[in-house]
Amino acid sequence: MIFNKTKIHGVYVVTQEPRGDDRGYFARIFAREEFKKEGLSFNIVHANRSLTAEKGTIRGMHYQVYPKQEDKLVQCVQGSIFDVALDLRKNSETYGQWFGEVLSAENKKMLLVPKGFAHGFQTLEKNCLVEYFVTQYYAPAYERGIRWDDPAFGVKWPVKKAILSEKDSNWPLL
Repeated sequence: MIFNKTKIHGVYVVTQEPRGDDRGYFARIFAREEFKKEGLSFNIVHANRSLTAEKGTIRGMHYQVYPKQEDKLVQCVQGSIFDVALDLRKNSETYGQWFGEVLSAENKKMLLVPKGFAHGFQTLEKNCLVEYFVTQYYAPAYERGIRWDDPAFGVKWPVKKAILSEKDSNWPLL
């Protein structure tokens, strides 16, 4: 696994290193000892999968508040998405900044989204299958969200015609 730091402290693009032959490939998608070598503590309690049928769909921007904050490791195993981490850490030098990365079945990249960030993604094609590993159990009472188009952050979503759930379209502006 290759860990690439981004412009925002704590957010990493993690690239798998597939080993293959004429049969296909094998790739490690998580190894606690490799995270520890990078100084990262990541203890998975949930693994989740979502299928999104339509191109342009946005799921997000979601997060959980203390004491149920969670780290996420996100990958797209079918199709491609634009994945976004938004820094909501009030004392951070990058508060209010976001980082986006295309994750796809082809590029085998993953995004590590730490505690204190809102997370969301937009599908870049039909039938995208996304998996993510989290370090905290889902706690509906601690769930929060921010509007995907909040002008305070100016996330540049690549597909202009966005499709949203009623819940995601009604999150408040910060």
